[in-house]
Amino acid sequence: MANEGKGEWKEYVWNPRTREFLGRTASSWGLILLFYLVFYIFLAGFFALTMYVMMQTLDEHKPTWQDRLTTPGMVIRPHAEESYDIIYNIQNTESWDLYAQALDKFLSPYNESVQTQKNDECVPDKYFEQRDSGDVKNNPKRSCQFSRTVLQDCSGLIDRYYGYQDGKPCIIIKMNRVIGMLPGKDGQAPSVTCGPKKEDADKIGEMLYFPPNGTFNLMYYPYYGKKAQVNYSQPLVAVKFLNITVNEDVNIECKINANNIPIGSERDKYAGKVSFKLRINTNK
Repeated sequence: MANEGKGEWKEYVWNPRTREFLGRTASSWGLILLFYLVFYIFLAGFFALTMYVMMQTLDEHKPTWQDRLTTPGMVIRPHAEESYDIIYNIQNTESWDLYAQALDKFLSPYNESVQTQKNDECVPDKYFEQRDSGDVKNNPKRSCQFSRTVLQDCSGLIDRYYGYQDGKPCIIIKMNRVIGMLPGKDGQAPSVTCGPKKEDADKIGEMLYFPPNGTFNLMYYPYYGKKAQVNYSQPLVAVKFLNITVNEDVNIECKINANNIPIGSERDKYAGKVSFKLRINTNK
């Protein structure tokens, strides 16, 4: 019985009389393979055609669809690797020189020589709109100069240590890019204001803003995207703290002010503002 079962199994795998493999002849297997070959070629072709049609609807310079961002985010420079805390000791040069070096690196693309070479000198206080002409794309689009000299005492050109060695540090603030956004209306440019959290109301002292009033000039908007506007330089605002309380944590919040940009939302309570901790130690 065992030999018979073994023989039947071997005959099922290969039957020399009917020349069948696994119960099918060579022509039957050929037809099956041909069917699946044609089937998968059709699927691949259909997928390729679908992708091709979809790609024709896309603009490589501007996303076809994007979430409606009513409020852009904000970031500061310098900051620690994993947080926005800025903590240093005036007596310890290494503790604050790292921040000065980080600002030097961050501001190097804003050197006047670089900006003069790459970007245009634009008319201030008005949007720099560069419209396309029908299907003819006006690319690459020009960008306006933003020289670090605008930041004056926080430019690193007047004081190479950005005030950190004197306990009067500078913080650089920028607003995240949003394609097509026109911040402000009726000629009112967006601006930045900083203040202490409630518990630190008496610790922050006097502040200076550069440019004056902490404004983002309208000429830097709208932004057209990384590919369409390759040399775009984000405008910056610098805040210099003149007599902040030392040897204590000071929690600070900076926010964007514009008549068409709401602050915070249910989706993101930090939209349009940035919070950080500043601590300046004077003890050895």
